[in-house]
Amino acid sequence: MRHPQLNRHGELTHLLSTEGLSRILLTRVLDSVETYVVQALGGVATSPLLQDKKVKACFRTNAVNSEAKARERFERAARHLSAEVFNIGMPNIPTALDCSDLDCDILVIKHPSSGLPFLLAQHSAPHVHIVNAGDGCHADPTQALLDVYTIRHIKKDFANLTIVILGDVLHSPAARSTIHALTTLGVAEMRVVAPLTLLPEGLAQLGVRAYTELSQGLKDADVVIMLPPPHAASLGVHIPSLSEFALSFGLTEEKLKLAQADCLVIMPEAAHIGDLNREAVGVAVWMAVLSSVAGASS
Repeated sequence: MRHPQLNRHGELTHLLSTEGLSRILLTRVLDSVETYVVQALGGVATSPLLQDKKVKACFRTNAVNSEAKARERFERAARHLSAEVFNIGMPNIPTALDCSDLDCDILVIKHPSSGLPFLLAQHSAPHVHIVNAGDGCHADPTQALLDVYTIRHIKKDFANLTIVILGDVLHSPAARSTIHALTTLGVAEMRVVAPLTLLPEGLAQLGVRAYTELSQGLKDADVVIMLPPPHAASLGVHIPSLSEFALSFGLTEEKLKLAQADCLVIMPEAAHIGDLNREAVGVAVWMAVLSSVAGASS
């Protein structure tokens, strides 16, 4: 049975998750990001790669913080590629039964229902490409690609790295997508650190070591990916309070001394990390994804 993200030639036709993508495909997308960074910085003219392509996007109209930033990056990327962009609201999302009539070439969707992008991909017309911008707690492949590219740019190679994801892993779609991408790309050791109540099941089967003590999880780490603070819905259910969570799992300079001296820390809202403009890379990731699924080459 063919992977739902690939066409019969093994090419990326949807981006739903990093799970199941080969190292070759992931590397190809990351290499494509590299070619688009200069354009995302505004150094070259707009590309005609997606000229005459209609791209529809579904984000919450009242989106804030990371979701608003993702939408801004997507819109900039689509326009850099000369696509025609339309925004549609959540109530106008087609169901899995009628999405074969989608009037667009690419549908970008962020939705609280886990698995919806997969359903849309299964039932959409052959010419329609689905890009998942985050579905519930399941997957967020574009955010994962941004973090993975950041690591590759600064650390150059994954083979000898110990990488830690710190925070609310249970509810983070980006954490799952990042884990799948990094293990496929051959990272030496993958860890997560969180309270037991915020650790999902099945981590060991993914080759991930889970820690509930920050001091143990940080030991000799080369990279730490910080997740956003736990959602308010977790308070009193998964954690007593945000202040108590910060006390036990907040990253401080003193705690970071347990990691490698040159440990790379990726903060969720950081605009720059080292010499890297994360905003430009975020746009370049979207350019690489949109052009890849549409069958365009950079």
